[in-house]
Amino acid sequence: MNRTPDLATTSRWSPRRWALLLVLCTVLALDGLDVSMVGVALPTIGRELGVSTETLQWVVSGYVLGYGSLLLLGGRLADLLGRRRIFLIALSVFALASILGGVADDPGLLIAARFIKGLAAAFTAPTGFSIITTNFSEGPERNRAISIYSVFGASGYSLGLIVGGLVTGLSWRWTMLFSVPFAVAVLVLGFFFIPRDGRGEQGGHDLAGAVALPAGMLILVYTVVSAPDAGWASIRTIGGFVVAAMILAAFGLIETRAKHPLIRFSILKQGWVARANLAAVALFGSYLSFQFIVTLYLQSVLGWQPLTMALALLPAGLLVVGSAPFADRLIDRFGGPKLIMLGMISLLAGYLLFLRIDTHPSYPLAILPSVILLGGGFALGFPSINVQATSGIRNSEQGLAAGLVQTSTQVGAALVLAVTTALVTTGGETARATPEAMLAAYRPGLLLSVLVAAAGLAIAAVPKRSTVPPATPTPDPEPERQVVG
Repeated sequence: MNRTPDLATTSRWSPRRWALLLVLCTVLALDGLDVSMVGVALPTIGRELGVSTETLQWVVSGYVLGYGSLLLLGGRLADLLGRRRIFLIALSVFALASILGGVADDPGLLIAARFIKGLAAAFTAPTGFSIITTNFSEGPERNRAISIYSVFGASGYSLGLIVGGLVTGLSWRWTMLFSVPFAVAVLVLGFFFIPRDGRGEQGGHDLAGAVALPAGMLILVYTVVSAPDAGWASIRTIGGFVVAAMILAAFGLIETRAKHPLIRFSILKQGWVARANLAAVALFGSYLSFQFIVTLYLQSVLGWQPLTMALALLPAGLLVVGSAPFADRLIDRFGGPKLIMLGMISLLAGYLLFLRIDTHPSYPLAILPSVILLGGGFALGFPSINVQATSGIRNSEQGLAAGLVQTSTQVGAALVLAVTTALVTTGGETARATPEAMLAAYRPGLLLSVLVAAAGLAIAAVPKRSTVPPATPTPDPEPERQVVG
C-alpha cells in the first residue's frame, strides 16, 4: 500500500516544493482564466467580426473541444515520454496560439487558434496533475496539494470574468493576449522547478484512438449546433449523428483491442472514478453553459458593460478563492463524496433561483443569491471531484486518471454548451430581437443547466454498491514518485 505521510511531511513543505506547486497551479489557472475571460468578450467579438450566436459559441467550444479531445492522449504521453518534457513543450505551444488568436481578423482563424490553444492545454492539464500526484503522497498531503491546485483552476476561471471585463473595454484581443507573459514566465520557472523524470512506463501510442475521439466529438458537436438551421429531421442532421455515433463506437472498439489504449475502461470500476467523471460533466457542463447565456443576457438584454457584468459575478470568484485554505481540510474531515453532493445541491439551487429573472431584475434579490450559491457549489465540488477521480490509482496510471476526469470536464462542457446553443438559436437569431424575446430564447438554455445539475446530484447521491470490495491501489514495482524538497 502507498505510504501514509507523517504530520511533518504534510504540514511543512520546502520552498522548492511550494515553487513546483505554484508553477503547476499557475498554468491551470491560465487554462480556467482563458475560458471565462473570452466568454465575457463574446458579444464584443460577435459585433466586431460580424458572427452569429451559433458561430460565436465555437470561440468557446473550439477551445474546450481541443482541450477535451486530446486530454487522454496528453495524460498517456506524459506517462510514457516524461511529464516534464510534455508539460514544457505544450506550454510553449499554448503561448504561441495565444498570440495567433490575438492578431486574428478572420473568425475561422480565431476559432482555429482557440482549438490549437485547447490542444496545448490538453497536454499541460493532465501532465501537471500527474506531476502533483507522483510528487505528493496519497492521503492528507496529496489532498492538500490537489485542493490547492483545483482551487487555482476554479479561481482562474472566476478571475477571468473580472480580467475579461477590464481588458474587453480596451479590445477583445487582449483577452487572447493577456496570458502570454504569464505563460512565458512560468515556462522559465518550470525549467528550474519541475523535476526531471525521464521516460515513465514503457509502451506504445494509441494513435487510432487519438484520432477517432476528437473526430467523433467534433462531428457530434457540429451536428448539434447546426441542427436548428438545417432542421432536426434533415438528412444532414441525421447523417451527422449517425457518422458521429459510428466513429465513437469505433473508438470504443479500438480501446478494447489496442495494445496500449488511451482508456483502460476497467479503471472506471475503481473506487469513485466513474461517478467522479460523471459529476465533472454535470458541474462544468452546466456552469459553462450557464455562463454563456448569462453573459449574453446581462450584456444584450440588460445592456450592461463587460466590467459591470464582471463585477456582478465577482462574489462567486471570491468564494472560490476564499475556500483555498480550507478545501483540503473539508475533504479530509467530511470526505469527497459528501462535498460533491453539497456542491451539486448548491449549483442546482442557484440555477433554479435564476429562472426568476426578467428584463428589469433587482441585482441583490434576483442575481446575487444565484451568484453566491454557484460560487459555493464550485468551491465544494471542483476540488472534491478531482480528489475522488484519482484516489486509489497507481502512479503509472495517474496521467490516465487525471486525463480522464479532465476529458469529462471539457468534453461534457462542449456537449452541454452545444445543446444550449441549439436551444437558444432554435427560435432564430436573437441579435436584433427585443429584450423580452431574447430572454424567452435564453430560458430553455437556463433550464438545461438545471436538468444537468439535477442529473449530477442524482449520480452523486446513488450509494456505492458493496458487492465488490473497494480496490486497493497496487504499488508500482519501482516507485516513480520524486519528492521535491
